[in-house]
Amino acid sequence: MQSGHMLIEEPVRLASVLAPTKEKFFPSLTKIVATLGPKSRSVETLEKCLKAGMSVARFDFSSFDAAYHQETLDNLKKAIENVQELCAVMLDTVGPELQVKNATGEPIVLEAGNHVTITPDCSKAASSEIFPLNFNGLAKAVKAGDTIFMGQYLFTGSETTSVWLEVKETSGEDVVCEIKNTATLSGPIFTLHAAQVRIDLPTLSETDKQIISTWGVHNKVDMISLSFARHAEDVRELRAFLKSLNLEDTQIFAKVEDFEGLEHFDEILQEADGIILSRGDLGIDLPPQDVFLFQKSAMRRCNIAGKPAIITRVVDSMVNNLRPTRAEATDVANAVLDGTDGILLGAETLRGPYAVDAIKTVSRICGEAETVYNQPQEFKRIVRSVPDPMENLESVASTAVRAAIKVKAAAIITYSTSGRAARLIAKYRPTMPVLAVVFPRDNSESSTWTTNGIAKARQCLSLRAVYPVPANPNDVGATSEASLKLALDYGKKIEILKDHDRVVVFQKIGDSSVVEIVNIGDVV
Repeated sequence: MQSGHMLIEEPVRLASVLAPTKEKFFPSLTKIVATLGPKSRSVETLEKCLKAGMSVARFDFSSFDAAYHQETLDNLKKAIENVQELCAVMLDTVGPELQVKNATGEPIVLEAGNHVTITPDCSKAASSEIFPLNFNGLAKAVKAGDTIFMGQYLFTGSETTSVWLEVKETSGEDVVCEIKNTATLSGPIFTLHAAQVRIDLPTLSETDKQIISTWGVHNKVDMISLSFARHAEDVRELRAFLKSLNLEDTQIFAKVEDFEGLEHFDEILQEADGIILSRGDLGIDLPPQDVFLFQKSAMRRCNIAGKPAIITRVVDSMVNNLRPTRAEATDVANAVLDGTDGILLGAETLRGPYAVDAIKTVSRICGEAETVYNQPQEFKRIVRSVPDPMENLESVASTAVRAAIKVKAAAIITYSTSGRAARLIAKYRPTMPVLAVVFPRDNSESSTWTTNGIAKARQCLSLRAVYPVPANPNDVGATSEASLKLALDYGKKIEILKDHDRVVVFQKIGDSSVVEIVNIGDVV
């Protein structure tokens, strides 16, 4: 049976569902981004997260201060050293996030049918009758009948820990709302989102700039997630700001999470290095029946552009439960079939007690979905989308993927200083791992956390199927044979390559790009 993004050989797949699951040493090709926090910041837990499949560690500055995140990052570095696994660092900006502070932290019980007032007067204490908001322009932005959602982790439609409100009237700077569902709000901070309402706040706030110019510069972060990216200019502004801080190599992932971001999606995609499809807020701005259409359309655009797409809010129930719901498990698999490069776990790893289990579970689901991913169809669609004449490097990269599938290669090997070759190969969705040997640009760099070669290698961790192999600075200019052996040794170490396997090697020789099929047993 063949349908859309999925390719299934019926007799084989039905039988395999009942067969015992075979544990793989190697994680899924789909990458896992894990948000670090109270339940995932110890060295011991971080080691388990890395072994379970965490490729990117997300530091969310909506929660906790720079000192707290620095301690977590220092623990991550120790864990990385202990288990000898690479992990990229992603700084997530706060952006124009609207928050209600609950100073006492006591639960607030809200009854359906009652009224509550949202006010910018933050001297008032949060209660069942009043919510102090960190923004004084809400009354000007909303009108009677508009919908507002609020909670510790926003409204999913199935929980009683978030509330939806209907605007009844505005009074000066205050907004009077009717409570539409009975709920209990818990925690010190509640996030507020007004559905399809333009909020007059900068995407890159002064707080964000301060965090990036201190914590970001100090740690030379690999990626920045630009929250609430609404226009291409938002990305350009951040790019210019990073350049002023000598962070021009830091990648920008535009986090599209409201209707304005959707309206300008294509322009944002053109400017950004990658996209995060933030379905929490988007699930509020969009009617439920349109969420899947947005997801499929956005991922298709990212795949055609050859830029990584990462999706959020897939296993929310694992914040409190050891297993995801059936719908969530299917959602993860469908995201893989739609073409996602990565899955972002938020509260599941930030404050949930099952952080490691969440990573393992999602990785297993992704791995299973990858076995039925309709790569031939997607390959053809992506090739058709590239205008003629195709650039030489991309042409040979696509050929490398096709050759690897035809000869049933165990892996594709490529060499790079920028990661571009790896990105081009990932664009054509190979069904096997891509071992990207990444060299520093010159011999002047030391092999430290901030080495450019290591940083470029870590940035490859956002790409589906790509697993970077950082080369020592002393190896710059090494022979192709030495580079090949480095990749093969790494592949054997992580148990994805065996002596009888074949690999496809994609490399540049002079001004030409070439593809070579290599039997591992023939390499000394």
